[in-house]
Amino acid sequence: MGKPTGFMEYQREVPAHRAPLERINDWDEFQCRLSDERLRMQGARCMDCGTPFCHSGMVINGMISGCPNHNLIPEWNDLVYRGLWKEALNRLLKTNSFPEFTGRVCPALCEGACAAGLYSAPVAAKSIEKAIIERAYEEGWMVPKPPARRTGKKVAVVGSGPAGLACADWLNKAGHLVTVFERADRPGGLLMYGIPNMKLDKKIVRRRIDLMAGEGVTFITSTEVGRDYPAGRLLKEFDAVVLCGGSTRPRDLPIEGRGLKGIHFAVEFLGANTKSLLDSGLKDGKFISAAGKDVIVIGGGDTGTDCVATSIRHKCRSVHQLEIMPRPPLGRAPDNPWPQFPRVLKVDYGQEEAKALFGADPRHYCITAKKFIGDECGRVKGVFTVNVEWVADGQGRLVPREIPGSGKVWPAQLVLLAMGFAGPEEGLLEQLGVERDERTNAKAEYGVFATNVRGVFVAGDMRRGQSLVIWAINEGRGAARECDRYLKGYAWPE
Repeated sequence: MGKPTGFMEYQREVPAHRAPLERINDWDEFQCRLSDERLRMQGARCMDCGTPFCHSGMVINGMISGCPNHNLIPEWNDLVYRGLWKEALNRLLKTNSFPEFTGRVCPALCEGACAAGLYSAPVAAKSIEKAIIERAYEEGWMVPKPPARRTGKKVAVVGSGPAGLACADWLNKAGHLVTVFERADRPGGLLMYGIPNMKLDKKIVRRRIDLMAGEGVTFITSTEVGRDYPAGRLLKEFDAVVLCGGSTRPRDLPIEGRGLKGIHFAVEFLGANTKSLLDSGLKDGKFISAAGKDVIVIGGGDTGTDCVATSIRHKCRSVHQLEIMPRPPLGRAPDNPWPQFPRVLKVDYGQEEAKALFGADPRHYCITAKKFIGDECGRVKGVFTVNVEWVADGQGRLVPREIPGSGKVWPAQLVLLAMGFAGPEEGLLEQLGVERDERTNAKAEYGVFATNVRGVFVAGDMRRGQSLVIWAINEGRGAARECDRYLKGYAWPE
């Protein structure tokens, strides 16, 4: 533990954000840094709680409580408190392949299960995690460390998102020759083109990929397996294959007017923006611009927030975010006790910016779009919505019921659909003959990760459905372990 009385002496502190009206004028990361001394104080708040739920990774009432990767959080908190940063790094990397990613984009399931949260506020574990790995890069501790021996076995990893990178990293450390296929022009998958630069700077992604390449991982970009590279070739040229293609079919909204111009999936909007930003600083015009437009974002999750923040940086005229679910409570509800992850209202960076710029939170709850309205040129000019209330049906399930007379037309020249994803794309799985489960995901048991096709494994969102980066890392590492066992007859120890 840290200091025995630390959680009583020190208040929770997390790094400040740059002022909203300042940061909306650039694409740089918005989070500032804490000094080493203040980080030590945060590490001191980690208490000797006996049963550290923060790294339990247990499922309680259908929800995960604590870190799925079982990060040794109390140990590296204590090491930071004592100023032993390199030792803290070793404990951190033991369970988390990419803390520089999770330290930026993870919702911090660990903090939701922190016992200190029962007394005051949880330990700032996410901030400490990020500080450890960033210090490691600055101190030169993160250098390529190729494996001492090679097995001669060749493994193809399809997809370079967090699951694919974690899998490739682990298999390479086990001595196998790993080739990662990525259909985009840059590796990184979701980390590169799904998360905006201000939340995860692409230099951070590139830094890790360069490190992996220095350790012997081969990256092949602009190559879609199943189209540019026949799927059958994988089974002939590699000893094993791990599919990490993600859940990439965006959920649609098939209502009247869906075919109008100006209605886009969020992933299309965000991906094109990041590519243009990296290619030309947005000078090539090859992106969907929100400049001067009234923007409606349909979907209240993280992706919707990213759309809000990106639209604001484009200098949109207005932006609103529509969510069919009710507004979360300010504090834990009686049916959401500790150590469950708190389902409470949070103001994320995009909402913070919209409030500073336009004077109000852009989110509107218990509202659903009924039709899109077009102009004479076939472009969207408005969204007709109705409010809903959630009532119990005959089976006791809560369902939305429209409120008569609540119709409203919102002006909109750009509509972004951010309602999640419906599953993996079909081509590759069909070509390989991989079975699907009832949700159309690749069928493989968690902890085993083997498909019905011999030598073919699957991990991440392609197997479990749309989920978190920390779960993708967890599954990538797990699938690598089982793939390694398949190739050698035993698993390389962590």
